[in-house]
Amino acid sequence: MTIGTPDDTQRTAARVVGATYLMALVPAVFAEFFVRGQLVVAGNATQTALNIMAHQRLFRLGIASNLAAFAIDVALITALYMVLNPINRSLALLALGWGLVETGILIVATLSDFNVLRILSGAAYLSVFEIDRLHTLARLSVSTHADVYNVGLVFAGLRSTTFCYLWLKSGFIPKALAFFGVIASLLMGVCAYVFIIFAALPTIVPVGIYGGPIFLFELTMGVWLLFRELRRPNPVSS
Repeated sequence: MTIGTPDDTQRTAARVVGATYLMALVPAVFAEFFVRGQLVVAGNATQTALNIMAHQRLFRLGIASNLAAFAIDVALITALYMVLNPINRSLALLALGWGLVETGILIVATLSDFNVLRILSGAAYLSVFEIDRLHTLARLSVSTHADVYNVGLVFAGLRSTTFCYLWLKSGFIPKALAFFGVIASLLMGVCAYVFIIFAALPTIVPVGIYGGPIFLFELTMGVWLLFRELRRPNPVSS
């Protein structure tokens, strides 16, 4: 069917998409790369526990930043649906559903970090455990965050790939940018899925290989949608 010129609601939603892409990147990068990079030491449960106990405020800022990013993501996913719903309602609704599942999973991953703080709190009831055992339990909770987050990225890949396909069909943005988004989203989702099957791969494949392209796409999309008008659409088939 032929899609008409974007209306004011779609144009406003597109601005929201651009703004939320950029807004979500800052707290997400801070929480998942800066905070965890500063505190989590691979293969050393004791040093990780000592780092978290010495910098509890930073660890809590990481939790709060992730929750802020996920709240922004809900606005992002809703705005994407509003822009792209006229292209193919069924696919847009499917992407919306995948996005909400993704966000729910990522929230669970972040809430698991409170277990780390509880284990390392020094509460009297924890005195029955040896200190080394507490450090190991805390490190297990840190690893749980990473594993559950990875599951969330599988659904993020599904959501982003579907929305990017709709961008490609719509003609609202440059086709090269939309196609790059499809490839970057697929790469992220497929890698996250493969990591579940082959547990050793995350230690071999640099995060920049599967995280870099999607970061670049979301940054570019954020800037483009904020400062450019949606293009006149091409005829598409539902």
